[in-house]
Amino acid sequence: MKQIKDASIEELAAIVSEQLRKYKIDATLVGGGCVTIYSQNKYLSYDLDFVTFDDLKIISEALEKIGFIKKEKYFSHPDSKFFVEFLNPPVAIGNEPIKKFSAHSTPLGIIKMLTPTDSLKDRLSGFYHWEDRQSLEQAIILFKDQKGNIDLDEVKRWSIKENHEKKFNQFYQAIHN
Repeated sequence: MKQIKDASIEELAAIVSEQLRKYKIDATLVGGGCVTIYSQNKYLSYDLDFVTFDDLKIISEALEKIGFIKKEKYFSHPDSKFFVEFLNPPVAIGNEPIKKFSAHSTPLGIIKMLTPTDSLKDRLSGFYHWEDRQSLEQAIILFKDQKGNIDLDEVKRWSIKENHEKKFNQFYQAIHN
C-alpha cells in the first residue's frame, strides 16, 4: 500500500474509499476534493468530504485501522496534510438529490464521487447561495479542465430551477472570455 504521507489527495481518496469498501461502507466524495481530482490539482483542497448513511462508529473503526484519528467532526492522519470529513446524507446539490455518480478509477482503487457536471453544480451552488467568489473560480477551473465531460445544458436547467439564471449567465460569460 502506498504510504499515506506521500499520497496526493486523489490517492488518499482512493485509499480511504477502498478501506471503507472493505467495511461495506458506501461513501460518496463531494466538494472541493472532486474539483481537485477533476482539475488535476489546479485547485487544491485540503479535505475530503464524503457523504454516507453509514454509522460513524463503523467509519471510525475502519479508518483507525489505517492510522486516522477522529477529532471532533473530522479525521486526520499524522502523516498527511489532508483531512477527511463525513457529511450528513443525502447527496444533494441545492434542492436536488443526486442519484448518479462517477466511479473514478485510480491505481489505488475506485473513488465513488460526483460526476464532473454535478461537481460543477456543487461549486456553483456556493457562488449562487453564498456569493462565494472562490466557488465561482473553482467552477471555472473545473469547467475548463472537464469541458468535454460537462453537460452545460443540465447545469443551466438546474441553475434556473435554483432561481439563479442571472448568476449562471455570469458564469457562462466567465467561461467564454
